[in-house]
Amino acid sequence: MSATAAQIAQVRRWVNEPDDTTYDDDAISVYIEAYPLLDERGEEPYSWDTSTEPPTKDDNEVWLPTYDLHAAAADIWDEKAAVVAQDFDFTADGGSYSRSQVVAQFERQARMHRARRRPGTIRLHKIPKETTYADEDLSN
Repeated sequence: MSATAAQIAQVRRWVNEPDDTTYDDDAISVYIEAYPLLDERGEEPYSWDTSTEPPTKDDNEVWLPTYDLHAAAADIWDEKAAVVAQDFDFTADGGSYSRSQVVAQFERQARMHRARRRPGTIRLHKIPKETTYADEDLSN
């Protein structure tokens, strides 16, 4: 399970990191691989092995690497915003410097990518399970 060069390049373009000065390919891969998805055949990226304590994840060998690239890009924009969050606006020598606009723009980019991420689903199980008339002994 690893991100492809095309996926890394796509995220690199979305987060305006044309070279590997700040984020090398391995760093971007970590962000991408944090968001695995069902592949186009409906295969899960992993399954849970409940025979161990605690349960462990087993990789699905037939899963095609499919990731939510927008979620990865949003995380990178959040990190970039955190780096410049201490910047402040100031006036000096007759000029006004609005450095806080950088933070606001990075946060807008993160929100934009979060709005485009893939929807997630979870499976809920009701406990205790409801009994139905078919489950009950009505001979009484």
